[in-house]
Amino acid sequence: MKILVTGTAGFIGFHLANRLLERGDEVIGLDNINDYYDVNLKYGRLAVAGIKREKIEYNKLITSNKYPNYKFIKLNLKDKENIFKLFKEEKFDKVCNLAAQAGVRYSLTNPDAYINSNIVGHMNILEAVRHFGVKALSYASSSSVYGLNKKQPFSTDDNVDHPISLYAATKKADELMSHTYSYLYNIPTTGLRFFTVYGPWGRPDMALFLFTKAILENRAIDVYNYGNMQRDFTYVDDIVEGIIRVIDNPPKGNPNWDGRASESIAPYKVYNIGNGSPVKLMDFIEAIEKTLSKKAKKNLLPMQPGDVPSTWADTTDLEKDLGYKPYTPIKEGIAKFIEWYREFYNIKQ
Repeated sequence: MKILVTGTAGFIGFHLANRLLERGDEVIGLDNINDYYDVNLKYGRLAVAGIKREKIEYNKLITSNKYPNYKFIKLNLKDKENIFKLFKEEKFDKVCNLAAQAGVRYSLTNPDAYINSNIVGHMNILEAVRHFGVKALSYASSSSVYGLNKKQPFSTDDNVDHPISLYAATKKADELMSHTYSYLYNIPTTGLRFFTVYGPWGRPDMALFLFTKAILENRAIDVYNYGNMQRDFTYVDDIVEGIIRVIDNPPKGNPNWDGRASESIAPYKVYNIGNGSPVKLMDFIEAIEKTLSKKAKKNLLPMQPGDVPSTWADTTDLEKDLGYKPYTPIKEGIAKFIEWYREFYNIKQ
């Protein structure tokens, strides 16, 4: 297939593009390479896929020197004119939209970035998919949409009308817009609610990266809600396997739809992709300490606005429909991340 993957300088998009290329798909990668976090990490990911930094120019397709079936373009999802031009010229079979302004806390101080990227950008993708014959769209949603939900594990059939961050609200909006396009234009769309993704090449604003860096530098780590939190940490390779199964199996719609929130009479579906086994934050920190053979200094703090105390994915539909359940143990995933971190930043044991 010829697949557009947006966000390929990002964490999950980088891993997904490489997996698709290795199995023989033709991939166009897209990213605006913004400075939300260190751009050197983004360029580093691209370099691994054979995209040289010095060749990157805005709105210019360049070919990888590693994968002959991989091209990359620096482009902003807000740029509707050039997005449409790209779709018209490249004639994609499928699209996976992973480009987004990420981060719950950043949305408290930079709300416009989320509207421009996650709302306007996703809308432009939907319009391009509609007008240029794309067979199916998959896209990143988030476990953040569950907001104030108390019932756990979080099910895709739960009500998600009470987000507590603008980031979460934009992801919920993406799901609603996608359903509308599935219904009106018969476009298969699948939303993917990711649960706390971690692993090599991860984002510097995520807990594992922040904790590892601080511990190695003998600085205290910030532990929110005084450590009384748990997260359904999900290893990036497990996330990618789930995405690929979704790309390969677009929804058809259920003519006997009974009102379940996760599906529709339209070709629309939402899946949780999580490990299904939440880990206490203090246990997560202990696993990092053991891998580094070094104790953390802890700065215990109250809960941050927009955060939730616990996440836990119900992956029943993913298992039933696609025969898949994430499985990587947390200790194994942390060890792989720290091995990558030491190598990338040239830190000796």
